[in-house]
Amino acid sequence: MTNYPTERQIQLAYDAAKERYALMGVDAEEAVERLAQISLSLHCWQGDDVGGFEASGEALGGGLAATGNYPGKARTADELRRDLDKAYSLIPGQHRLNLHAMYAETGGRKVERNELRPEHFTAWVDWAKANQHGVDFNPSCFSHPKAASGFTLASHDRGIRQFWIEHCLASRKIGEHFGRALGAPCITNIWIPDGFKDTPVDRRSPRERLKESLDTILAEKIDPRYNRDSVEPKLFGLGSESYVVGAHEFYLGYAVANRVLLCLDAGHYHPTETISDKISSVLTYLDEILLHVSRGVRWDSDHVVTFTDELQAIAQEIVRGGFLDRVHIGLDYFDASINRVAAWVIGARNTLRALLTALLEPLDHLRDLERSGDYTQRLALLEDLKGLPSGAVWDYYCWKQGVPVSASFMEVIQEYERQELSKRVQRTKDQ
Repeated sequence: MTNYPTERQIQLAYDAAKERYALMGVDAEEAVERLAQISLSLHCWQGDDVGGFEASGEALGGGLAATGNYPGKARTADELRRDLDKAYSLIPGQHRLNLHAMYAETGGRKVERNELRPEHFTAWVDWAKANQHGVDFNPSCFSHPKAASGFTLASHDRGIRQFWIEHCLASRKIGEHFGRALGAPCITNIWIPDGFKDTPVDRRSPRERLKESLDTILAEKIDPRYNRDSVEPKLFGLGSESYVVGAHEFYLGYAVANRVLLCLDAGHYHPTETISDKISSVLTYLDEILLHVSRGVRWDSDHVVTFTDELQAIAQEIVRGGFLDRVHIGLDYFDASINRVAAWVIGARNTLRALLTALLEPLDHLRDLERSGDYTQRLALLEDLKGLPSGAVWDYYCWKQGVPVSASFMEVIQEYERQELSKRVQRTKDQ
């Protein structure tokens, strides 16, 4: 059995860490206070393997695949909200929700995606208000008969294209409704799966059609206090290995030309690419960006976020660049092979921990060394920072925020599994 630190041990370790950081000119208390102001947007689709609540029987498509069959998947919106409540209770800070259109609640009636309206998300708004969550939104341009060809907004079929245009138009209105109702702007992010499995002859026409569709969708201006639009590129997907219409270069150009947010997803680039290196470049030309923090493994873009060098590099770039107020940070992964609530908690806590570690750097001193050309001292200091007790500051932050310290959150999740998730398995068998 694992033993976890007592409150006295947490305080003593923090006090020692605080003194150690002070020697470098870093105020640990200020870093903790700044971290408390950062909100992550948790993705609803981790809780049910990107299933949604349309009950259409349509298989997950668009290059998306959830692997594993861990028991206790959320089957209803109420179950999903309960799972989210449990996850939020184990993550320090106040955070948001990222919701997909296919999670609408229509009272058992079939409502086509281009006919979705704000009233189909009333329960989500009520829940978000009660828990002080902002909500972000996404049109669901996949897992649908009209996406079976692998093309949506870039389809050569005008009728297919119009359907998805109408769906995205409806989604922007829903996003605006979230922003008005909750008093915080909704980021409405457009991602489409369009592309070819094998090498195409005509790369140009689908991109021209996509631009035309996006122009139509974004023609109406919405007050940015309520809704902000984002577009999301991808290198390849399952079924679109050779060509993706919405490539990075396409969407970067579109975002800059049309003043919308660009979404950088950590799993959507070549394994040798890092989005941390793209952040300052993109923010030279855009006011804000959206991040989908994920973990790519070989050809899979959506593993649970771990405390990797790249995650830390992303956090460092946000903090070092002074971009905390210009970067919207969301999570994006789905793993059905482990406890789904734990997956949320592990990924979110790792992301916050990486941000805290970045906030504990002596940035002014590091910048002075760099400007003076003393790269040797800069390297020595950066390496020395890796051994400093940021974990003690993290434990203190969790304790002060009233959430479990270290991995003790797993005891709460295991009890939740016994009391809630295991019963779902039995109820499913009995049906």
